[in-house]
Amino acid sequence: MPTFNIPPQIRLARPDELPLLQEIERAAGERFREIGMPEIADDDPPALHLLARHQRHGLAWVAADVSDRPVGYLLCSFAAGEPHVDQVSVHPANSRRGIGRSLLDHLAGSQAANGRTMLTLTTFAQVPWNAPYYARCGFEVMAEGELNRALRKKVEEEAAQGLDRWPRVCMRRRLAGVQTSPNTSMSAASG
Repeated sequence: MPTFNIPPQIRLARPDELPLLQEIERAAGERFREIGMPEIADDDPPALHLLARHQRHGLAWVAADVSDRPVGYLLCSFAAGEPHVDQVSVHPANSRRGIGRSLLDHLAGSQAANGRTMLTLTTFAQVPWNAPYYARCGFEVMAEGELNRALRKKVEEEAAQGLDRWPRVCMRRRLAGVQTSPNTSMSAASG
């Protein structure tokens, strides 16, 4: 996987790139093995039909390198009308370069431009590149009483998959006044 030192180009994913997104997910998941979570490392990436659904609805973005090859991606859905980050993954060869943050900022900017007020996500509370990372990207932990029905359903679905074996949290990023960085193009997602 090539690396780069310039800001990534953020764009919508193309259908032919979906298998690459699975490769990125597998590679990124290996980090969980190092912290005693091999079940997460061994988990299959999103199925092609799920990736295709996100892609068809304009809810799958990639960060592309200088050769226009994806090195990271973000999937989004909607929970009670607000955008929900389903997945952000960056290939380890390109980690720690702001790619994940660029993807999140792009989504925040495009959704703020569409009048949305927040992004939400669910994540592992104690994994350094999960909740602590998202906090550095402007997300805050939501109290149980702040979760709407859609977020509660997501938490229940994750528990049914066994993800609640490790502490998890719901987080939100408020979007008022969000601007994207100049190196990202705007793409409006439908909701």
